[in-house]
Amino acid sequence: MGSRLLIIADTHVPKRARRLPPQVWDEVDKADVVFHAGDWVTIELLNELEDRAQRLVGVYGNNDGPDLRERLPEVARVGIDGVRLAMIHETGVAAGREKRMDAAFDDVDVLVFGHSHIPWDTTTPAGMRLLNPGSPTDRRRQPACTYLTAEAEGGALRNVRLHEVAVR
Repeated sequence: MGSRLLIIADTHVPKRARRLPPQVWDEVDKADVVFHAGDWVTIELLNELEDRAQRLVGVYGNNDGPDLRERLPEVARVGIDGVRLAMIHETGVAAGREKRMDAAFDDVDVLVFGHSHIPWDTTTPAGMRLLNPGSPTDRRRQPACTYLTAEAEGGALRNVRLHEVAVR
């Protein structure tokens, strides 16, 4: 059995939401690895996720101040069950993203990113998978708040699923 992944970004706690939704905390509890692709806004959420997640991989975003930047990298690279993953907050405009990311991250299988609050799941010409989970707390112009789950096993990313956050 592989590793269950939870992928979130752009939580903007407490500016866009006072806290993560209970549905997302339930996923944190189920996940082997939690990825957060930046824009935490305050350090409290980082501390909470570090305490609760089995393993946390995070990067800082453009809305994250010096306290978060001291503890988080701009780019994170990890291997999980044979899958080479990298994560960064911003990748620039959507047009030409696949080719730009192939050039910038030619040694990974999956690139996780955030910033736009727009879910994204594509494969680049070189075969790298690009994933953006949207935001679980700030849907902006999207129909719903979202996050991703996936499984890493035997060098492959499987069962990638976009989830909508239930409105309570």
